Amino acid sequence: MPWSRVRRVSRVMGTLLVWSVAVLYPFVVFFTVDAGRSGYFGPDVVVSTGLTVLVVGLLWRRPLPALALLLFAWTAALTTWPAGSVASVQVLTTDVGVAVVAATRRPRVSLAVAAGTLTVQVLSLITFLVPADVLVTALPILAMAVTWLVGNSVRVRRAHAETLREQALARAVSAERLRIARELHDMVAHSIGIIAIQAGVGGRVIATQPDEARNALDAIESTSRETLSGLRRMVTALRRDDPGVAPLGPAPGLDDLDRLAGSAGDAGVRVDVVRRGERGPLPPDVDLSAYRIVQEAATNVIRHAGTDHCRVTIDHRDGELVIEVDDDGRGGVVGTGFGIAGMRERADLLGGELTAGPRPDGGFRVTARLPDGTAATAATSVRPA
Repeated sequence: MPWSRVRRVSRVMGTLLVWSVAVLYPFVVFFTVDAGRSGYFGPDVVVSTGLTVLVVGLLWRRPLPALALLLFAWTAALTTWPAGSVASVQVLTTDVGVAVVAATRRPRVSLAVAAGTLTVQVLSLITFLVPADVLVTALPILAMAVTWLVGNSVRVRRAHAETLREQALARAVSAERLRIARELHDMVAHSIGIIAIQAGVGGRVIATQPDEARNALDAIESTSRETLSGLRRMVTALRRDDPGVAPLGPAPGLDDLDRLAGSAGDAGVRVDVVRRGERGPLPPDVDLSAYRIVQEAATNVIRHAGTDHCRVTIDHRDGELVIEVDDDGRGGVVGTGFGIAGMRERADLLGGELTAGPRPDGGFRVTARLPDGTAATAATSVRPA
């Protein structure tokens, strides 16, 4: 049986066991309180305490069923022994449940749950304890109001933090698009420069050296078709002038992975580069984006994975370039950074796709599938009859 399936079955069996035990909680509390009139002694108190901790812990996973268990258990306990200590435990545990519901559910749901819980609390006090003491019945109302406000404030803060995170993610994607636009601008500018030079050469020698002029025209055709393929694949925004930011050196590509692996090794992570398939020429935009994806994935391994090894697989397939970066580290999502969003944006702009997530057998995997441009180049090479 695969390890992932074993883990899934174990998780399901554990959940069933926990909830089976939790269902017994009201009965255990009832008999413990009933037997505790002369004092709380014996293993039943330990079992009740442990089950109370278990059900309270379940509030963070399933707050509504767990709160229902707490409310039913301690209300039933009040029927067997209407003591102030039992009522205090009822109010305390159920208020904690209401706070968790208010922190994780919409106000429409949490207010209804708070109102229902408060009604049970007040009716329990009036029925079993002090029906004439208005002050005592007012205390649960005040406690419930404070509890709900605290839980709801936590929910509001979480929602605000999530909004800020989404805004930061949108800014990161925009910044990545601008960076891609600058790199594409450099590629197009380089190609146009070559075309201009070859056109000038062809114009000067067309009358005296037709073979040289033909070579110049072939170079212009090849360069323009390659640039046109890149432009068709890359959906780009307008480039904003920002002097000094665009790189002055040649754009890196997959041929520079060995140098990238050496830099990662200096940082304490060994990067094994595995190449598969028949390696052919890649369009500059695909080559650059593939390198950037590997670079970002390797950087995430160095910063977040907690491991000293990762493997990069470059697989040249029919019309597709597949990149995989695997590690055997902690396997968690890469924090609150925006590296994955940037990698996915690069893949999307090229018409590819990128997936990232924990591996079933541990570790983390980034997989990118990029069109290698052969299909687009073949399409543009077809001339009308």
